[in-house]
Amino acid sequence: MVIAGFKDLDINELVLTTTLIFLIAPAFLLLYIFIYNRRKKRHIEEKEQMRENFEAEVVKTQMEVQEQTMQTIGADLHDNIGQLLSLTSFTLGSIELDDPEKARGKINAAIDLTSRSIKEMRLLGRLLQGEQLIGMGLPDAIRQEVKWAEKSGQYQVTCLIDEELPAQNNPDKDLIIFRILQEALNNIIKHAGATQINIKLMYTGGQLTLHINDNGSGFNLNGQMPAQSGMGLYNMRKRAEIVGGRVNIESAQGEGASITIYIPYP
Repeated sequence: MVIAGFKDLDINELVLTTTLIFLIAPAFLLLYIFIYNRRKKRHIEEKEQMRENFEAEVVKTQMEVQEQTMQTIGADLHDNIGQLLSLTSFTLGSIELDDPEKARGKINAAIDLTSRSIKEMRLLGRLLQGEQLIGMGLPDAIRQEVKWAEKSGQYQVTCLIDEELPAQNNPDKDLIIFRILQEALNNIIKHAGATQINIKLMYTGGQLTLHINDNGSGFNLNGQMPAQSGMGLYNMRKRAEIVGGRVNIESAQGEGASITIYIPYP
């Protein structure tokens, strides 16, 4: 009788345990589904936030490129085309009709100055089509920017662009990479005191690499940098991260600076 009692007790415990398992299992399943859905929702929200941040950054970059373009146009109109037209006016105003030979020489000089002014205006027209230039591809936009850096006559610029770039481009990424290049060149022009600038664009294994270095004064990465330069470097890093990339900066006081941007592409 005692043995039968123990058997009844074991059976009761087994039934109770089985019942508890059947009751608890759905609760754990519901908890798992709840946690999974929360994580999934958070992941969707994070992706949406990243998309919104990216779109906002693209708009901001477009506006900055346009602002940079207008600044370049204003400076060129004042420093270059304005001077050419002033010289043309002065040359025409100094013509003496009593001396046909000298008059002919000055007229020819005025024609040459006018031709140079027209050429410069055409270049400005191309610059005004900056967004179209980006749409045509990053290499063309970089080459155009290099031309404007060279026009000052203060810098020797070398530009090497990989011929094996992807046939399919990414206009949004191109725009951000182009703005990073502008930031780097602005820092060099304003702070570095350089005479040599080297630019290289390469593509390897699904990654676009933009390398910019100069022979300027450099800076101590562990010390204090010029405020504007530091903000420029921060903006470069931020923009690269927006498109899943990174920026590597190497510099030392008196030894120039080297900036390399790695961007997954396209």
